[in-house]
Amino acid sequence: MEDVAIIGVGQSNFSRKCGVPVTELCFEAYREAMTGLDVNASQIKASIVCSSAIDKQRSLEGPVNNYLGLCPSPTFMVNNACAAGSSGLRIAWSFIKSGLYDVVAVVGVEKMSGLESREVAELMGRAYDISWESSFGVTMPAGYGMHARAHMEKYGTKEEHLAGVRVKNSFYSQMNEKAIFRKLVTLEEVMKSNPVAPPLKMMDCCANADGSSCLIVARGDVAKRVCNKPIWIAGLGAASDSGLSQRKSYTSLSCAKIAAEQAYAMAGVKPADIDVAEVHDCFTIAEILAYEDLGFAKKGEGPKLIENKDTYLEGRIPVNVDGGLLCKGHPVGATGGSQIRTIVRQLRGECGPVQVNGAKIGLTHNVGGIGHYANVTILRG
Repeated sequence: MEDVAIIGVGQSNFSRKCGVPVTELCFEAYREAMTGLDVNASQIKASIVCSSAIDKQRSLEGPVNNYLGLCPSPTFMVNNACAAGSSGLRIAWSFIKSGLYDVVAVVGVEKMSGLESREVAELMGRAYDISWESSFGVTMPAGYGMHARAHMEKYGTKEEHLAGVRVKNSFYSQMNEKAIFRKLVTLEEVMKSNPVAPPLKMMDCCANADGSSCLIVARGDVAKRVCNKPIWIAGLGAASDSGLSQRKSYTSLSCAKIAAEQAYAMAGVKPADIDVAEVHDCFTIAEILAYEDLGFAKKGEGPKLIENKDTYLEGRIPVNVDGGLLCKGHPVGATGGSQIRTIVRQLRGECGPVQVNGAKIGLTHNVGGIGHYANVTILRG
């Protein structure tokens, strides 16, 4: 599979209010991704901009491509809700595999501070079926609250298990200089935070954010020539699911499970072979569902991984040791690329105090909507 590699990764600081235009926000990630590469802008043959376009700028790909100095190379827009960033990587891989391009930039971005929280919630709610879901008040917290309640009723999951996810991720976010929240929270603080969509409380939920990410992807021979340590794309999986009103179960995200099976098969590995993972913890229940959907735990046993600290740095399968979406922040279009950046840096041994020793195989799990879309990506060092 050493034919498509990620050669550069970058991310802006994630913040509640960046104070810069969306184009400048993208440049922060692009500059970091290009650092140390023997590649210039003229050698990037295409760009893919990944965003839900919550910013006031329409047709975001044109201004971003121009600001990064990538004209006249073609540019494309991907909007796949919260899974946009990893969808962009999948498309870049396809472009390169087809022979169309040899170097592609994948830029993820969201500037959410230009709108009020209520406006953002309404826009994101309208990503779901306006006839049968959003018109009845379905929002992100409400949908994941339903999943949390279903898991609790079927498997005996407790609110303390959910809170434990936030405690873990807050511990590691203290060491992530690009994270929004860099403060350790206690179990008691999470449990006492205000209710949002019971059983989910404020600290069970990620925060809207401004941020960008950038991945530079290249054909294998080019990657070996221009990069000291390319990271190889070993497995890709993607799937979708129906709206909430048509689902048979709320104790799993079936599209994530299918995407994981595809990625494992393509990479020729099993869940036990994964050394480090980034999962889509937009809400605390989402991380527990991910443990089970990815095969790190049996159905209903995801909470045990938190109880036993199996997903801590020293545990069996470290997960979200950069703070995850809960503490790092969730600038929708940038999230998938940020997850990939963390795993690339882990496989290069660049993560300092949160480095997983000897990490050779990493995984990212990026979900769009309330389990409407999912991408699972497996990388090798």
